Amino acid sequence: MTGRQRPIPLCGGIVNISTIPQRSPFRYPGGKTWLIPRIRQWLRYRRPSVLVEPFTGGGIVGLTAVFEGLVDHTIFAEIDDEVAAVWSTILEGGSEWLAGRILSFDLNIDNVRDLLLRTPCDTAEKAFQTIVRNRTHHGGILAPGSSLTKRGENGKGLGQRWYAKTLAQRVRAIGSQRHRFTFLHGDGIEVMKSHATDPQTAFFIDPPYTAGTTEDGSKRAGSRLYRHHEVDHKHLFAVACNSVGDVLLTYDDTPEIREIANLHTFVVKRVAMQNTHNTKLSELLIGRDLSWFRPSLTQQEFFS
Repeated sequence: MTGRQRPIPLCGGIVNISTIPQRSPFRYPGGKTWLIPRIRQWLRYRRPSVLVEPFTGGGIVGLTAVFEGLVDHTIFAEIDDEVAAVWSTILEGGSEWLAGRILSFDLNIDNVRDLLLRTPCDTAEKAFQTIVRNRTHHGGILAPGSSLTKRGENGKGLGQRWYAKTLAQRVRAIGSQRHRFTFLHGDGIEVMKSHATDPQTAFFIDPPYTAGTTEDGSKRAGSRLYRHHEVDHKHLFAVACNSVGDVLLTYDDTPEIREIANLHTFVVKRVAMQNTHNTKLSELLIGRDLSWFRPSLTQQEFFS
């Protein structure tokens, strides 16, 4: 990068995520619940028929788009085997089994350790194991090296994020709408390519946080939060640029990403967010045209 980077203004206030319907069975690092009011702005302006979410993770954007009638159909793609097991189980007929397994599980330290030491016998059992791991590990992190929650918030311990009835309800709700979803286990960029010529398909692109190290030598978030954190970002931007339908990308704010966006003549806005530790941060929204973005959110955009 050459020359002095002109600062990008920070747009919009921080969204209180407690106002957003929680639809995902995951507690996902880097989740986009805070962005949902902006997603509503975008999809109501663009009016696509299909939404492709090539890095699904917790899937909150695609779930919201379907449940709130913002699109007719969502295509999920996920490369991580464990996360994929959850989505394939729910969306391919196993939602009732998974909900029942969640409700019947006696969550305590011995049962959790015993479960997570087993080799799952099938995809459905892997899905349940993944849900338990996600809900009992620190920060919901599934990557190797993550550890069980110890004290939890306010000393609530291992079960602080285990809301069996709520999780079962979410799983059943998603399963009831499975005809409006397609799940693909594989490379999200390849899925984007296969839908690149459809003008009625929009792409919400939320790749893992960039990996590597910062200028002070510390690890960036992608290296510790995700098993599959290595993404060819230049290739991803090129595929997004060549897609006929609209694209919206979200990224952590780094000079490298701003430079790639500029090379592809994308527009960039820096928006306020708040992480799970209530730390105020910012991320980048990137697209061909962000004229739909309004700093002030209407009541409808906050409460669908």
